[in-house]
Amino acid sequence: MAAAMTAIDDGDNQKTIEQNASVLFDTELTDCGHLIGIMTLNTPKSLNALSVDMCQLLSAQLEQWQNEDQVVALVLKGSGDKAFCAGGDIRKLYDSMSANAPMPNPYATEFFSHEYRLYRQMHFYSKPLILWGDGIIMGGGMGLMAGCSHRIVTERTRFAMPEVTIGLFPDASGSWFLQRMPAKTGLFLGLTGAMCNGNDALFANLAEYAVSSDDYDAIIRRLKQSNWQAATESNDTKSLHDNSAYSIVSRALAAQSTADLPPSKLAAYWYPIQKLMNSGGLGDIDELLQSDEALAQLGADFFEDNWTQRAVATYRHGCPTTAALTYALYHKVTDLSIEQVLYLETNVAVHCAANPDFKEGVRALLIDKDRNPQWSRSLADCLSDEGQAYIQQHLVNPYSKGEHPLEHWLSDHALGNELVR
Repeated sequence: MAAAMTAIDDGDNQKTIEQNASVLFDTELTDCGHLIGIMTLNTPKSLNALSVDMCQLLSAQLEQWQNEDQVVALVLKGSGDKAFCAGGDIRKLYDSMSANAPMPNPYATEFFSHEYRLYRQMHFYSKPLILWGDGIIMGGGMGLMAGCSHRIVTERTRFAMPEVTIGLFPDASGSWFLQRMPAKTGLFLGLTGAMCNGNDALFANLAEYAVSSDDYDAIIRRLKQSNWQAATESNDTKSLHDNSAYSIVSRALAAQSTADLPPSKLAAYWYPIQKLMNSGGLGDIDELLQSDEALAQLGADFFEDNWTQRAVATYRHGCPTTAALTYALYHKVTDLSIEQVLYLETNVAVHCAANPDFKEGVRALLIDKDRNPQWSRSLADCLSDEGQAYIQQHLVNPYSKGEHPLEHWLSDHALGNELVR
């Protein structure tokens, strides 16, 4: 009896350990005998902020399910009712940014390379990845969102790339997906950190389906009831065939997609935003963003909206180096692949971890919480010849030859090459 009790205790302990893991994994059995994989970010106290451990766990499970024929689709969601993922866990990164930290910073290399490897894996994954995008989605969560094939938003969805407030830059593949938003709205979001809703995500090509926040169980039920037996048996799982796994997921989600979301600010104000972002160079854009009179001339509704005023206030209080990096990357990556963008973002992120503004921004917002960052440069400084050299230096590979953690992504091993061979 004692031995039996020990076994039960060990089982309970193991179950407790699993429940406390930073990512939980489960499966749902479909009516026709296949499996839907469920991945749940499980650090609700930190709003499911993405860590190295979470990236490793997600990557390993994606690889395992990639090779299991019974698993036909995957769902990615966050625990708790506040957030899917509110960014990256940058406190440990902050601690690593000491005055005598080596360059490149080893922890920054570990943090960003694991995060970016996960995004690459998701972008080239051969099974449907379904995002349950309920609640707050920021920073690293946006990178996960961009890597999924089917994105669901709700009336509670709130997303942003607010790196201008902490002196980083819109990383997590932000350079890639901000570029793909219509009418240069992505550049506006990168510069201002504006908070957006589910309808904005639909407008900005970040989501395809809108449902009620109460509809998760109904979504899973529709997926389980789908005819996966009819899925086309082909190595090209992203084919246009009506019976491909991707088409089956699309039909199931479309059947449930009936939510009434708040109206899109991006759809309402795309024209003044487009006009603002095409007013000239960054100096011209800054001149308009710093002037209430100039903004009012773009439209009274646009200027007087609380959403616009919050976005403009964030820009004015934000980091000038971030604004300059955001603008430079937006125009640099126009014709780059997702792998090339992530390689470039690694360079910039590691430089940011060695330069003063990122650490100062995190200190002001998250450590001392005085919300009074002392930025190292003004925008005028960044736009000078010396300042432009400083900004461009962020894009340069900081590693010795052959030591860049993502080096092979620019070689014949690039997964993007496989799609065109």
